[in-house]
Amino acid sequence: MSRRTTRTRHRPRPSRRAVPGTAPGQLTPPPDALRPVVSLFAYGPDDHAEIADAGPEATAEALTRWPVVWVNVDGLGDPELVARFGALFGLHRLALEDVVHTHQRPKVEHYADHLYIVLRLPDAGADGLESEQISLFLGRNFVLTFQERPGDAFAPVRERIRGGKGRLRSAGPDYLAYALIDAGVDSNFPVIERLGEQLEDMELEIVERPGRHAVVTLHAIRRSLLNLRRGIWPMREMLSALSRDADPLVGDETRLYLRDCYDHAVQIIDLLETYREIAAGLLDVYLSSVSNRMNEIMKVLTIISTIFIPLTFAAGVWGMNFAPDSSPWNMPELRWRYGYPLALTVMAGTAGGLVLWFRRRRWLGGNEAAPREMAARDGQENNTPLP
Repeated sequence: MSRRTTRTRHRPRPSRRAVPGTAPGQLTPPPDALRPVVSLFAYGPDDHAEIADAGPEATAEALTRWPVVWVNVDGLGDPELVARFGALFGLHRLALEDVVHTHQRPKVEHYADHLYIVLRLPDAGADGLESEQISLFLGRNFVLTFQERPGDAFAPVRERIRGGKGRLRSAGPDYLAYALIDAGVDSNFPVIERLGEQLEDMELEIVERPGRHAVVTLHAIRRSLLNLRRGIWPMREMLSALSRDADPLVGDETRLYLRDCYDHAVQIIDLLETYREIAAGLLDVYLSSVSNRMNEIMKVLTIISTIFIPLTFAAGVWGMNFAPDSSPWNMPELRWRYGYPLALTVMAGTAGGLVLWFRRRRWLGGNEAAPREMAARDGQENNTPLP
């Protein structure tokens, strides 16, 4: 009965891009997009309101009553709802297309009466650390955000709105947009710290126990760092444009805060580059460790072979078929009473001498202590203290 060999394969990911040649402005969400869940925060200096499962109608009413309205949509599986919010806020059709096509790089686009900002935030999925697209629209009295799935880094912002902490409730929608962007950028720091801790653990494992598990984990870390880098590098350019270019929707004071957010993005990039170099160095250490272990194995096998070469020679010499009766020179020791013990003694002495010579040459054992002992001997000869 034959046994079938099964292999684990990655499931193909659904395409997130439109079919080539599709007319612009088409709202075609990914096949795996979730059904949307809408939440609304409306606030002013003195009070706030929070509405769950808010639709365009409740949003339109809130726009007439509150200075700032923040609508958050989790899930992009309903293009009609996206189009209705686009019509309510007067959003450009091309921007709405980028909302549902979630392969966009971080960017900022200026329209007549609103800004469209794309962020990419780290997201730990089933296939490792990926990035999630966050689409943010900034208008004169609203902020509209679209997310691929529930769960985000905006919880501290919601708590600040509920508690009235800081200047968030007394500021305009541009400051709310900054707070959301800042929370998204800062969400990279905990992820990078965890990857740094994993690299520290991997360094010890690679040096002591280099194996397939170590190299697989190291490649996963490098892939996560690469995904983070793809999201944060263009985000730095986007933040630079927001803090530098004048726009009537973004106040001068808010641009100062955006500069601080830009500095955070630069710090994240520096950490990413540092950890990528460490990961590359650990891969070299892994290859060196494997090579050193192979060299140790080959050294032991070579020493064993070297020891047995003279023993094989001696056994071959005394194993030749010469007749001692035909000539006194034909291996007379074969008839000697102690010939066999003599042969064993010669073989054992040869093997022992080779082992002692190998150890004296430091080819066998004592390798780790050798540098320290040699340094101590050199220090004594030179009369210089060791560090």
